[in-house]
Amino acid sequence: GWGIKPAGDSGTWLQKFPNPYTLVLPGAEYSLNIPVGSSTVKRPYLLEEEYFPGSTSDTTTITAEVVYVGYGITAPELKYDDYAGVDVKGKIVLMEPEAPVAASDKDVERFKAWRPYSFHDYKMRNAAEHSAAGMLYNYHIANPNAVFVKGFGFTAVGGRAVDDLFAGTGKTHDDIVKGIRSGLTPASFPTGKTVTMRNVTEHHPEGIGSNVIGWIEGSDPVLKQEAVVIGAHLDHLGLHPDLMPGAHDNASGVAVMLGVAEALATAKVPLRRSVVFIAFGAEEQGVKGSEYYVAHPFVPHARTVAMLNLESVGRGESVSAGSARNFPQLWEVVDRVNQKYIHRAIRPSANANLARPRQDAAHFLWAHVPTISFGTGGARPLPYATYHTTRDNLDLITPEIMEDLARIVFLTTVELAR
Repeated sequence: GWGIKPAGDSGTWLQKFPNPYTLVLPGAEYSLNIPVGSSTVKRPYLLEEEYFPGSTSDTTTITAEVVYVGYGITAPELKYDDYAGVDVKGKIVLMEPEAPVAASDKDVERFKAWRPYSFHDYKMRNAAEHSAAGMLYNYHIANPNAVFVKGFGFTAVGGRAVDDLFAGTGKTHDDIVKGIRSGLTPASFPTGKTVTMRNVTEHHPEGIGSNVIGWIEGSDPVLKQEAVVIGAHLDHLGLHPDLMPGAHDNASGVAVMLGVAEALATAKVPLRRSVVFIAFGAEEQGVKGSEYYVAHPFVPHARTVAMLNLESVGRGESVSAGSARNFPQLWEVVDRVNQKYIHRAIRPSANANLARPRQDAAHFLWAHVPTISFGTGGARPLPYATYHTTRDNLDLITPEIMEDLARIVFLTTVELAR
C-alpha cells in the first residue's frame, strides 16, 4: 500500500541465490573426560554459557585427545605451519580465530599475506586435510559463517573450556598466544586431555537464499537512473538449537529501514533520484546476500550515489557511522541533518576494510560505492552475553534510538535523492 515497487528477479520482490545451510538440532554435548583411578569422570559444559554446537558441523560424536594447533594455519610461503611436529590424525584440534597478524596492525601489506588464512572456511578445511576428526574453536559464538565438511565435527568453546584444556600443562593460554603473535612461531602441542563432542545437524546443500528488494522510482527522467541504496540484513541464527530471536541483530535494522521506506513513500517528498531498499539474506553466513547483490545490482554501482547500511541499531544511546571518514561528502550530509534536526551523538570512523567481511557494507565498499554502516552503542552493560545468543530479544531494545536513526536516514536520503 506504500507504492513501493518490487525490484527482485523477474518483477518479484525476491532476488534468489544459491545458499547451502545447516540446521542445528537438539542433542549436542561437550564434556571433558577426567581420569580418576581406573574410571573416568565427565565434566559437562553448559550450552550457550560455555560452548555452542558447531553451526556447520556434520552430525558426529567424537571422543579423542585434544591437540592445540595455534591458529590452524599451514602457510609454506610464510614459513609458518601450526601442524608441523604434531600428530592430529583422528584427534580433535583446538585453535584460535583470525591470524597471528591482525588487520589493525600498522603493516597493512604484512596482514594481506596472512588474510586468506584468517577465514573460518580455511581453518576447517585445513584441519580436515590434516586428518583431524574434529575441531574446537576458541570462538565462543554461534556462527554459521563456515564451510560444511562431510564427516567433520566442530564445537565453539569459551574461555573456561580452553583454560581447562591448558590446566596442568605447564603453559597458559595467554602466554602461548602472545608468543605466537610476537615471534610468528607456532607453539602447537598435545594437551593430554580427552574430550567428547557431539553435534546433531541436518545439512542442506540445495539451499536457496533470498534478498528482498523494493524501490521508489525517482521523478527526474535522467537522475532516476541513479539511486540511494538503504540496506539491512534480514536473517539471524534461528534455532541453534534454541531460538535466537535476533531483535537487535538485526530485526532492529530491518525495522528502521521499513520505517524509512514508509516515510519516503507516503510523505510525498519529491525525490529526483531513485531509492532502493534491500533486506539482505545470509549475512550471518558470510554476507552472502550482499555479495550476490553487488555482483548482480539492480542499479549499477557507478550510478549508486550512496549505500546506507543498518546493522544492529536497536540498543544504546549513541550512533556509530562506520566508514563515514572514508567519504567526507556523504558524512557531511549525515552530520548536517543530525546537528540541525536530531542532535544525537554520532561517532564517525574510517575503515580500511581489509579483514574478512563482517557486514553487508563490506562488499559495497569493495565495489567503490560511498557507504556508511550505522550501528548503535552506549547501552548499560549487562551481566550476560547477548550477541548471537537466546537473549537478543525485545527486552534489549531502545526504541528511541531507532526512531532518531530512522529520522537521520530519512533526512539524509531526501538530501541525496533530491
